[in-house]
Amino acid sequence: MTAKPATADTPQSSREFVKAMTLTDATMLVAGSMIGSGIFIVSAEISRTVISPFWLLMAWVVSGVVTIFGALAYGELAAMYPRAGGQYVFLRESMGHLMGFLYGWTLFVVIQTGTIAAVAVGFGKFLGVVWPSITAERFGWFPQLDFTLSGAPVQLGLSPQRLIAIISIWILTWINLRGVKEAKIVQTTLTVVKTGALAALILLGLTIGRHSEAIAANFSNGNFNPVAFTPAFVIAFGSALVGSLFASDAWNNVTFAAAEVHSPQRNLPRALIYGTGLVCLLYLLANVSYLSVLPLHGVKEGATVMERGIQYATEDRVASAVVQTVFGAAGASIMAIAILISTFGCNNGLILSGARVYYAMARDGLFFRRAGTLSKHSVPAAALIAQSIWTTLLCLTGTYGQLLNYVIFAALIFYALTTVGLFRLRKSVQSYLLPRSARSVHHSRVGNRGDPADRGTDANPGALRACDRTAWRSRLFHLAQS
Repeated sequence: MTAKPATADTPQSSREFVKAMTLTDATMLVAGSMIGSGIFIVSAEISRTVISPFWLLMAWVVSGVVTIFGALAYGELAAMYPRAGGQYVFLRESMGHLMGFLYGWTLFVVIQTGTIAAVAVGFGKFLGVVWPSITAERFGWFPQLDFTLSGAPVQLGLSPQRLIAIISIWILTWINLRGVKEAKIVQTTLTVVKTGALAALILLGLTIGRHSEAIAANFSNGNFNPVAFTPAFVIAFGSALVGSLFASDAWNNVTFAAAEVHSPQRNLPRALIYGTGLVCLLYLLANVSYLSVLPLHGVKEGATVMERGIQYATEDRVASAVVQTVFGAAGASIMAIAILISTFGCNNGLILSGARVYYAMARDGLFFRRAGTLSKHSVPAAALIAQSIWTTLLCLTGTYGQLLNYVIFAALIFYALTTVGLFRLRKSVQSYLLPRSARSVHHSRVGNRGDPADRGTDANPGALRACDRTAWRSRLFHLAQS
């Protein structure tokens, strides 16, 4: 049933989310939240760590497998609890309010807001490629503070790039305050555009951009996998996965907005599988494209993109280097525009989704009470504003490298806990979900083995299993609604 649209006279307590997202919109939210700037950059860092074309590709394969397995688990959970809050609700129902509290506040303090800040600063950085006056140098008139945290420098202050990042966050917040219909139009449109741009980059690298020197350096004479598989390399490979996992993250955001998806029991699992499958395939093909155009190995002081290779692409902008081999100096600007579209769309999905978690927390008394109300546009306006205020502060820190490490570390912990929670939920509700008719048949089969009339299900066990599955899904749905 579609909720009635709220009006200015509708009491906040009686307002409901608007089910405005179709399967296509939900899939675009999954894909759009995943594709940011990571795929265009992090392959350089991974290459410096694994120093092998084979293991560069394997990093993306492993990240893809982990992501799709996670999507399968979350698809089942989303069908159980199609409510605003997604992963927060899953953890709360499977492990209690304390775990929900820990996840929700970690999401607010680090995971969601840290990701939004990092993507927004990436937006400012690439706008600086198109408009060189947008630099990373801090304004002298704004308060500054320099210190170290965990051995890494922290530079508090405001720069042109950080200012652009903050402006982009508040523009997207304003769009989301207008309503989910407006936000989904922006999300779906930008996701289609940037997915097309990524596909074009892949085709460019695999066709007219192919370079015989790069192919020989990466795929022949034992160059494809020159690294010995040792315990030390396993550790290094694990650290290299941080980049590919971050680039593949945020696929779970669609579950946060489950209350605004049409037929969520059917569409959420499909959107998760379609979206993650599409993006993981594109990511793998993008890296094959990179290896077809640029040699993996390079030198930091190289004068050309070929000499620098993937490892030392200028400012790690591997995709820009690939386009530059075809279009010359204009390639950097072309790729920068594509990444601007990509990061803007990515942050729209992150901003839209994250606020729904804080809304659900506030309804449980675990977040600021005001965040648990809906505006006249049926969106959690206070939660959106609180999210953007904290993200703005993160944009002033300059600690984006550390933020990304914290984001992945925290996210992986809660991904694992949520998967464990799925099995706990299966076990805890199994006795409730087993249909009464199946129990009766089961007892009849055990207690009346001698009566042929009571052995019908033994003769056709498939009928009982089909009955069990149908009743399981029906009761699961009603349990989730209770």
